[in-house]
Amino acid sequence: MPIPDFNSAVGHSFGLEVDSVMIKQITEVSGLKMEQDVIEYKANTPDGKYAIHKMPGRPKAGEVTLTRGLTADNSFEQWITSSRFGKMGDARKGGAIIVFDYEGMPIKRYRLTNAWPKSLEISSLKAGDTSVLTEKLVITYEAMDVE
Repeated sequence: MPIPDFNSAVGHSFGLEVDSVMIKQITEVSGLKMEQDVIEYKANTPDGKYAIHKMPGRPKAGEVTLTRGLTADNSFEQWITSSRFGKMGDARKGGAIIVFDYEGMPIKRYRLTNAWPKSLEISSLKAGDTSVLTEKLVITYEAMDVE
Protein backbone atom coordinates (compact mmCIF):
# COMPACT_ATOMS: atom_id res chain seq x y z
CA MET A 1 0.00 0.00 0.00
CA PRO A 2 1.52 3.36 -1.01
CA ILE A 3 2.15 5.98 1.66
CA PRO A 4 -0.13 9.01 1.15
CA ASP A 5 1.59 12.29 0.34
CA PHE A 6 0.28 14.62 3.04
CA ASN A 7 2.65 17.43 2.05
CA SER A 8 0.74 18.06 -1.17
CA ALA A 9 -2.36 19.06 0.83
CA VAL A 10 -0.59 22.05 2.42
CA GLY A 11 -1.42 25.29 0.65
CA HIS A 12 1.73 27.36 0.88
CA SER A 13 0.57 30.27 -1.22
CA PHE A 14 -2.30 31.27 -3.45
CA GLY A 15 -2.72 33.13 -6.68
CA LEU A 16 -5.42 34.73 -8.79
CA GLU A 17 -5.11 34.43 -12.54
CA VAL A 18 -7.31 36.75 -14.60
CA ASP A 19 -6.79 37.51 -18.30
CA SER A 20 -3.50 35.56 -18.22
CA VAL A 21 -2.18 37.88 -15.49
CA MET A 22 -1.06 36.15 -12.28
CA ILE A 23 -1.35 37.85 -8.89
CA LYS A 24 0.60 35.66 -6.45
CA GLN A 25 0.49 37.74 -3.30
CA ILE A 26 -2.87 36.35 -2.09
CA THR A 27 -2.59 35.50 1.63
CA GLU A 28 -6.09 34.15 2.28
CA VAL A 29 -8.92 32.62 0.26
CA SER A 30 -12.30 32.05 1.91
CA GLY A 31 -15.77 31.02 0.77
CA LEU A 32 -14.60 28.94 -2.18
CA LYS A 33 -17.29 26.31 -2.66
CA MET A 34 -19.37 24.44 -5.17
CA GLU A 35 -23.04 24.19 -4.26
CA GLN A 36 -26.28 23.12 -5.87
CA ASP A 37 -29.98 23.12 -5.08
CA VAL A 38 -31.62 20.05 -3.57
CA ILE A 39 -34.87 18.83 -5.09
CA GLU A 40 -37.20 16.90 -2.80
CA TYR A 41 -39.39 14.31 -4.44
CA LYS A 42 -42.21 13.11 -2.19
CA ALA A 43 -43.83 9.79 -2.96
CA ASN A 44 -45.35 6.67 -1.52
CA THR A 45 -43.41 3.43 -1.57
CA PRO A 46 -44.99 0.24 -3.01
CA ASP A 47 -45.98 -0.81 0.51
CA GLY A 48 -47.77 2.53 1.09
CA LYS A 49 -45.19 4.30 3.27
CA TYR A 50 -44.43 7.99 2.77
CA ALA A 51 -40.90 8.67 1.49
CA ILE A 52 -38.85 11.69 0.57
CA HIS A 53 -36.15 11.31 -2.08
CA LYS A 54 -33.53 13.99 -2.55
CA MET A 55 -32.01 14.67 -5.95
CA PRO A 56 -29.41 17.15 -7.18
CA GLY A 57 -30.78 20.34 -8.69
CA ARG A 58 -29.31 23.35 -10.45
CA PRO A 59 -25.84 24.55 -9.51
CA LYS A 60 -25.66 27.77 -7.51
CA ALA A 61 -23.45 30.74 -8.20
CA GLY A 62 -20.87 31.54 -5.55
CA GLU A 63 -18.69 34.16 -3.95
CA VAL A 64 -15.09 33.99 -2.83
CA THR A 65 -13.07 36.45 -0.75
CA LEU A 66 -9.39 37.05 -1.51
CA THR A 67 -7.09 38.87 0.91
CA ARG A 68 -3.68 40.28 0.10
CA GLY A 69 -1.29 42.82 1.54
CA LEU A 70 -1.83 46.37 0.34
CA THR A 71 0.66 47.22 -2.41
CA ALA A 72 1.01 49.77 -5.20
CA ASP A 73 -0.63 47.27 -7.59
CA ASN A 74 -4.04 48.69 -8.54
CA SER A 75 -5.42 45.75 -10.53
CA PHE A 76 -8.17 45.12 -7.95
CA GLU A 77 -9.27 48.78 -8.10
CA GLN A 78 -9.30 48.83 -11.90
CA TRP A 79 -11.36 45.65 -12.05
CA ILE A 80 -14.02 46.82 -9.59
CA THR A 81 -14.25 50.23 -11.30
CA SER A 82 -15.46 48.48 -14.46
CA SER A 83 -18.34 46.83 -12.61
CA ARG A 84 -19.22 49.96 -10.61
CA PHE A 85 -19.79 51.91 -13.81
CA GLY A 86 -21.80 49.15 -15.47
CA LYS A 87 -19.12 48.06 -17.95
CA MET A 88 -19.97 44.41 -17.35
CA GLY A 89 -18.46 43.36 -20.67
CA ASP A 90 -15.11 44.48 -19.24
CA ALA A 91 -15.83 43.35 -15.67
CA ARG A 92 -16.95 39.75 -16.31
CA LYS A 93 -13.87 37.62 -16.69
CA GLY A 94 -12.80 34.04 -16.65
CA GLY A 95 -10.10 33.28 -14.18
CA ALA A 96 -8.75 30.84 -11.66
CA ILE A 97 -7.68 30.65 -8.06
CA ILE A 98 -4.55 28.54 -7.81
CA VAL A 99 -3.14 26.79 -4.74
CA PHE A 100 0.65 26.39 -4.79
CA ASP A 101 2.83 24.04 -2.76
CA TYR A 102 6.01 25.09 -0.92
CA GLU A 103 8.04 24.74 -4.16
CA GLY A 104 5.71 27.03 -6.10
CA MET A 105 4.11 24.21 -8.09
CA PRO A 106 0.32 24.38 -8.55
CA ILE A 107 -1.62 21.80 -6.53
CA LYS A 108 -5.18 22.75 -7.54
CA ARG A 109 -6.81 25.21 -9.86
CA TYR A 110 -10.36 26.48 -9.24
CA ARG A 111 -11.57 27.91 -12.55
CA LEU A 112 -14.22 30.65 -12.24
CA THR A 113 -16.69 31.45 -15.02
CA ASN A 114 -18.07 34.98 -15.53
CA ALA A 115 -16.42 36.30 -12.38
CA TRP A 116 -16.62 39.95 -11.40
CA PRO A 117 -15.75 41.93 -8.26
CA LYS A 118 -18.58 42.65 -5.87
CA SER A 119 -16.65 44.65 -3.26
CA LEU A 120 -13.21 45.82 -2.24
CA GLU A 121 -12.43 46.51 1.42
CA ILE A 122 -9.26 48.07 2.82
CA SER A 123 -8.32 47.12 6.40
CA SER A 124 -8.61 49.69 9.17
CA LEU A 125 -6.18 52.57 8.91
CA LYS A 126 -4.80 53.44 12.36
CA ALA A 127 -1.94 55.84 12.98
CA GLY A 128 0.90 54.12 14.80
CA ASP A 129 -0.46 50.62 14.15
CA THR A 130 2.20 48.08 13.14
CA SER A 131 -0.10 45.54 11.48
CA VAL A 132 0.03 44.96 7.74
CA LEU A 133 -2.57 46.80 5.69
CA THR A 134 -4.67 44.44 3.59
CA GLU A 135 -7.29 44.61 0.90
CA LYS A 136 -10.14 42.11 0.58
CA LEU A 137 -11.74 41.55 -2.79
CA VAL A 138 -15.07 39.71 -2.94
CA ILE A 139 -15.60 38.05 -6.32
CA THR A 140 -18.91 36.63 -7.44
CA TYR A 141 -18.98 33.95 -10.11
CA GLU A 142 -21.55 31.94 -12.05
CA ALA A 143 -19.78 28.58 -12.06
CA MET A 144 -16.66 26.92 -10.70
CA ASP A 145 -14.75 23.91 -12.04
CA VAL A 146 -11.88 22.15 -10.30
CA GLU A 147 -8.82 21.13 -12.31
